[in-house]
Parts: sequence; C-alpha cells; structure tokens
Amino acid sequence: MARIPDIPGTRILPRSKQEKSLRDTVARLCQCNGFPGSQPVSFARSDLLRLESDDFWVCEKSDGIRVLLLVYTEADSSSQSVYLIDRNNKYYQIHGFSFPRHDNPRMPLLNTLVDGELVVQVDPFSNKETLCFPAFDCLVLNDQNIMSQPLTARYGKLKQWFFEPFTRAEKHTRSFEIQIKEMNRSYHVDTVFASIPTLRHGNDGLVYTRVNAPYTPGTNANILKWKPPSEISIDFKLVLRFPPLCGESRTLDSRAKPAFLLHMWCGDRPGSGSGSPRYEEYGELFVEDDEWERMKLSGRRYHGQIVEVQWNAMLGRWRLMRLRDDKQNANYRTVVERNVQIIAEGVDRDSLLERCAAIRLASKARSDSELRFGRLATSKWSRVSGPSELAGMKR
Repeated sequence: MARIPDIPGTRILPRSKQEKSLRDTVARLCQCNGFPGSQPVSFARSDLLRLESDDFWVCEKSDGIRVLLLVYTEADSSSQSVYLIDRNNKYYQIHGFSFPRHDNPRMPLLNTLVDGELVVQVDPFSNKETLCFPAFDCLVLNDQNIMSQPLTARYGKLKQWFFEPFTRAEKHTRSFEIQIKEMNRSYHVDTVFASIPTLRHGNDGLVYTRVNAPYTPGTNANILKWKPPSEISIDFKLVLRFPPLCGESRTLDSRAKPAFLLHMWCGDRPGSGSGSPRYEEYGELFVEDDEWERMKLSGRRYHGQIVEVQWNAMLGRWRLMRLRDDKQNANYRTVVERNVQIIAEGVDRDSLLERCAAIRLASKARSDSELRFGRLATSKWSRVSGPSELAGMKR
C-alpha cells in the first residue's frame, strides 16, 4: 500500500478571522458552505448500463489524500496566496507558487479552485520520493464559477488556462509538483489498466465521471469509483469494548483483548445541529492476537478512530487496512449498504473490458444522431442564408 502523505504548509489557525475569511470566500465562489468537493459513489453492476447510455471519462484513482487547491488573489492589491483544503475543511497555506493569467501572464490569476489529490511518487531507480498534486477538475477559474459547465469545458480550462500558464511561469522552490491527470473515454479503459503498472504512485482503482454533468458538491452519483470486489473498502468508526476485570463488573480490563466493533455513521442527532454525529453498530473487526499486541505497542489511539476495512471472503470477516486520520466521519449508512451489495455482486476487471465494444458503439450512435439531427450554425458568408448586404456589397 502506498504511503499517504501529510499535507504540506502551515495550518491556518482554527476559528481565526483568516480561516473565516477564506471559508466565506470559497462559499461565495461555489455557493456552498463547507467542503465543496464532489464525493464519488461506488460502481455497481447497474452502472455498466449507464456507461452505455451516457458518455463518461475514466482515469486511474490515485492512492493519496484528497485536497482542493485554492488560489486566492486580493482584488485591491493583486497579492496572491495559495492554500490546500482537506475534506475536513481545514486550510493550509503553501509557498513558492505563483499562477499567472492565461490571457495576460504579467497579471496574477484571480480566485481559482482546483480539485485533485496529493500523492507520493517514487522513482523506481533511486527510490526518491516526490510529493505531487495530480489535478483532475476545476470549480472556479479566474473568479468565475464554472461548476455548471460540462467536464469537457472544465477539464479543458484546467489544462489550458490554469496549468499551461503555470508551467511557463517563473520557477520557485515548491513543496510539491502539480500535474494534470490523464483522462480517457470510458471505452478506452484498457489503456488506463495498461498504464497502472507504470505509475510512480499507488493506485486505488478507477474513477468514471459523466461528461455532460455539472460539478456537484457532496455525494455525486455522476462520479463512479470502481475497485475490484476484493479490494472495495468501507470506512467505519472503531469502538473497543473491553471485558470487565475478574470479579469486578464495573472495572474494565484495558490490557485484555477487546471486541473491535465497527459503527456506521447515521447522520447528526435530531435537533443537535452539526457536530453531534449518531452511530450504529454494524459488525465486528477481526484482529489476531499478535496484531493486538502490536497495536498496544504502537502507542496509537484506536478507540473512536475512523478505520478503513476490507471484507476477507476466505475468513468471512472484516479486516483492518489503515486508520483514516484525514476523515472526520465514517461512511454514511446508505454508503455502507451500497458497498456491501457491490462486494456481493462484484464487477471485476473483465466485466469492464468485455463491455467496451458495446459502450463504444452506443457512444458512436449518439454522436451520429447529434450530427444528423442537431442544428448546424449557418455562416454569414453562406450564399443560401447569408445577409442580403455585407460591408456595402449586395448579393
């Protein structure tokens, strides 16, 4: 499993005026309170039909930490600062970056918000690690909200108006590299699979994104996250239940091996507002005796932590993958139920590859239909429909 990086930069002081100002700016730009990033849903067998009925792009899903990159430019002074925003809506200021406008490189790019993921890339020869930010979408560009535009437009502007001017700008000492994640049409998923062994960072499956859909904050059914059924994971809250000391029913034996209970998030408690989540027990995590001993020696806190687990079909039990320090809540109940169903029904790699021909035919049929029946723009120079007079000349 790839190493999950720490977020670089300086954390903006919680509940400070600066944090409030930045959050208010992002809320104004995105018309959304809280973290504005989209969250994919897991790929179900029924989604194979969706790939045929609509156009999707596919890319590899990097194994890293999800962040948004905010370019903040003050209108009065043109002073530019750059921040990373994690899924818990925490802000980290980073230095060494300057982003120019595409149409005037001498002017700073105005407020911009880019979606991506921080990953650790490892050189296969020297084993040198490099922190990278592969960007894959754009919400706001040069103070203009582009979330309502289709993915084709957002991705094109991300490359041509954000990334290309940045690569031509003056180089500074930077805490990470910025890249653009490669996208492919959904029926070219074989190309994506072929590229995965050559990646210098960890891979966590695939992401399908509907082309003609807007960018939507929160859970987004137009973004599909695919993994092999054996690798699908679920995030639970881990609750340790220790047995009582012998003869003392009210005193717990904190050195004994506890029951490792997995709880799913069921939303906030009624009438409590945000910040008071309600959890329900779902199942139990299987932990070997020697694993428990290592957990105790690590000194890490496990009770109450968010953990990522996988279903081991051979054991018929849930197994621990890692702690999720970057997540504030476990997966919501409906997400848990959907993922469990997906694990059971399973869409493997071969199922995706076998569907490519049908997806391609359906996509071509849509393109032919649009060309055949769509309205074509007429030129003012046309002899058939042009103006009767142009620049003083009559037809």
